[in-house]
Amino acid sequence: MANMDTSQAQVHIKEATLILPSDPTPTHLLNLSAVDSQLFLRFTIEYLLIYRFNGALGRDRIAARVKAALARALVPYYPLAGRVRARADGSALEVVCRAQGAVYVEAAADLTLADFEKAPRHVTEWRRLLALQVADVLKGAPPLVVQLTWLADGAAALGLGFSHCVCDGVGSVEFLNLFASLAAGSRRHGAVAAELKPKPVWQRHLLDPTPFCKQLTPSQHPEFNRVTDYCEFMTRFNPDQLTPTSVTFDEWRLNELKNSITRPSQLSKSSPTSFEVLSAKIWRSWAKALSFPPQQILKLVFSIDIRHRVKPSLPTGYYGNAIVLGCAQATAKDLAEKNLSFATELIREAKDRVDDTFVKEVVNSVSLNGSRSVPDPVGVLILSQWSRLGLERVDFGLGRPVQVGPVCTDRYCILLPVDDHSRSVKVMLAVPSVAVDKYVDLMTAVQ
Repeated sequence: MANMDTSQAQVHIKEATLILPSDPTPTHLLNLSAVDSQLFLRFTIEYLLIYRFNGALGRDRIAARVKAALARALVPYYPLAGRVRARADGSALEVVCRAQGAVYVEAAADLTLADFEKAPRHVTEWRRLLALQVADVLKGAPPLVVQLTWLADGAAALGLGFSHCVCDGVGSVEFLNLFASLAAGSRRHGAVAAELKPKPVWQRHLLDPTPFCKQLTPSQHPEFNRVTDYCEFMTRFNPDQLTPTSVTFDEWRLNELKNSITRPSQLSKSSPTSFEVLSAKIWRSWAKALSFPPQQILKLVFSIDIRHRVKPSLPTGYYGNAIVLGCAQATAKDLAEKNLSFATELIREAKDRVDDTFVKEVVNSVSLNGSRSVPDPVGVLILSQWSRLGLERVDFGLGRPVQVGPVCTDRYCILLPVDDHSRSVKVMLAVPSVAVDKYVDLMTAVQ
């Protein structure tokens, strides 16, 4: 049995094992793309899905189904059972595919379903719901970790860790849909290789450098520009000094925000999207709550799916990193004093900059410059949109999850789906404890 410190929920590990693909898979090396190999993607995407008690099936039967389904899903997605390493020439990363396996953990915790209806009390409270924390994927760690934890009231938590350099959010959820369908016993995936939709596509060479000479233009790629630090920015975000928050925006609130800035005199183009206006609301609330020096340049950085922004489009089923970073920036003074339309327009402009040429510039830059093409953390709020991935529909035979979120709520902002409210969005973000009340007040204030 494995116990935890008092800052984390009590979790007891019952089993930890390697799950190998259920059928033979190719033994070879697969190159990761220049985009996959970026330094800032060498971390683990960690999902936490919470399911209600299901009395129809016993725990042992559910666990057996999950393990068997994982083994079967690893056949078409066999690189997730491999190991990532640097190529011999140091140019990028590769996956050694020898069916080494994914990690499966089964555990029990003293938590209940109600504990997940609000934000965790501190950043790492739910850390042990994905017990194997991968610090460095290049040191032989598995690219995929799955942990099934039984809660005290019969509910279940499923923690999932994907190496970001192997897949992005869209790709990871395509795998999860297959995995869950197999666990639920769906006939639709009875013959995995024949009926899998979409079929997984590797083809990472599609996002490798091309004979394309244009260099990065700093004004077009602020995500890589360094800014002056006027406030010892990173010292504000020590995990011990952060308090997780959770604020839900119902459909009517999102519409209210959009309606407040749709006057033609304020936005030159069509009406803003929910993502644009909500991101602007979060960014301004965060900036104002933390009282940065007025001259401090602040950035909102978010991933943009490029599957259909490159020419030609990437093939359906491409599960590698098909993302680049969008970046809006402004001074703290402008964010505080100018209205929501100002921040919304900056975010829209950041999205609109991303086209085929933009992507080629990024791919060539990260390939040629390596560690120099890494976003500088000073002034940055990173935002990830999980609300459109389909995580709320992942059903392992326990019904759909009633809560979806990250394992750890930290200084990265996550947009999440809300159970039974498809047009609502939950915002989870940890902010410095001294600013948490002001941040929540600003987030919940009527625009």
